[in-house]
Amino acid sequence: MNDPHIWWYVTRSSAIIAWVLMTFSVMWGVLLATRVMRQIDNPGWLHDLHRYLSGLSILMVMLHVVSLMLDGWLKFRVAEILVPFNTDYKPVASAIGIIGFYVFMAVQATSMVMHRLPRKFWRFIHLTSYSLLGVVAFHAGLIGTDVGKVWYMLLSVVLIVIGGLAVILRVVVKERVETLAASASAHRERETRTMVAVSVELIADGVLGVRLAAPDGGLLPPWQPGAHLTLHLPRGVQKQYSLCGDPADRNTYEIAVRRSPDPSGGSAWVHDSLRNGDTVEVSGPLNHFQLVPSMFYLFIAGGIGITPIKAMVESLPAHRSWALHYVGRSRRSMPFADELVARYPGRVFVHAGDEGARFSAAAVVSGTHAEVYACGPESLMQDVSDRVPHERMHLERFVSLERVGAPPMPVRVTCARSDREVDVRADESVLDALEAEGIPVLGSCREGVCGSCEVRVLAGVAEHLDSVSDDADKDAARVMYPCVSRALEGALVLDV
Repeated sequence: MNDPHIWWYVTRSSAIIAWVLMTFSVMWGVLLATRVMRQIDNPGWLHDLHRYLSGLSILMVMLHVVSLMLDGWLKFRVAEILVPFNTDYKPVASAIGIIGFYVFMAVQATSMVMHRLPRKFWRFIHLTSYSLLGVVAFHAGLIGTDVGKVWYMLLSVVLIVIGGLAVILRVVVKERVETLAASASAHRERETRTMVAVSVELIADGVLGVRLAAPDGGLLPPWQPGAHLTLHLPRGVQKQYSLCGDPADRNTYEIAVRRSPDPSGGSAWVHDSLRNGDTVEVSGPLNHFQLVPSMFYLFIAGGIGITPIKAMVESLPAHRSWALHYVGRSRRSMPFADELVARYPGRVFVHAGDEGARFSAAAVVSGTHAEVYACGPESLMQDVSDRVPHERMHLERFVSLERVGAPPMPVRVTCARSDREVDVRADESVLDALEAEGIPVLGSCREGVCGSCEVRVLAGVAEHLDSVSDDADKDAARVMYPCVSRALEGALVLDV
């Protein structure tokens, strides 16, 4: 510490370390944004690593700033550190560094309060981190005292290449990954397989737990919490049931089926006819209720809506902050209630009507900045969604909403893959017209709930009349559900 040049060494090393940490933090952020890791693991650990690298970057940047003022040769003043073009020492290069410092601090500051900010605003600020890599590279190349040395040039090239790859991944690969994921989901949903009921047992009043396996005991397609299966039952009935088991178990699928009062529905057949050893045709899994990375979650389940929520809470890392409110008429009719309370004390709250435990959406969601996931009856969904900003609200409904659009008009659909045009009458759905022309698009619920018929919109404006997800999210992903949705301008180009 007696070396008079100690702060010069600290300045150089902290700057280089900060550059390295920023680059890898951005790369980890890209992996989160593109979700390329989702297929092999829950992204929670990736999110934690991203935050850890960002935190270390802050420390190194602040050390760099302080050491510049303590260096006996440079002797920067506070004004020279914080105000661009206020120094005689390489003013342009210094100004670029100062601008980069403010961009960096804006990204970090908004990340700390991201749940209090509009999602679009936060995303806009966060995306500036890509430009930050370019700013830092220019600053380092113009002002670094080690510029010209072989090791510095090699390190610079490596970091710039990694930064460039990050941008390419974010812009190009993200869309490609989403396209492949959508294609894979559509393929799984179209492909039916015969499965065996290896376990059928009553797990609550009026609720059957069903475990399905491949006839040969082989591995099943992977799935993530929020996914559902479609059971193809007698008389052409198709019903969707959320998976509620362990995604790591590749040998079985678990669902829970509540008996519906409608005797002609699929649940009646499952309760009355399905027994151990019986076979059933299944397609999926398909997921339109995915768990997005977050530090805070609030789960709300009504009745059998606990099934996708159960898989979600069980997939979270132990240190993740979350709470579950489970609402039902009676504890006896609420599957998994006692199991979840025993496993997660202090996190799971059961609101059973026969026990006098009333649920107040206003009290539960008031003041929360968590990502809110809700599944259950429409009355509960509406009560919760009215109180939570749509950018943090994630819903899965049992039945479709009654949505009134413009008066139906004829639609001309151009099928890009099939190189055909289909005219859709005003009194028929786009899905029916495509099926009549032999265009392969799967349809299941035909009510705009299950999401099985998802197609990509290549051109045109879709009129969303479904209840699968938020309209803004569908527009951003350029998808529509042709079983109920149409076109606003009379023409669409679809990726079918």
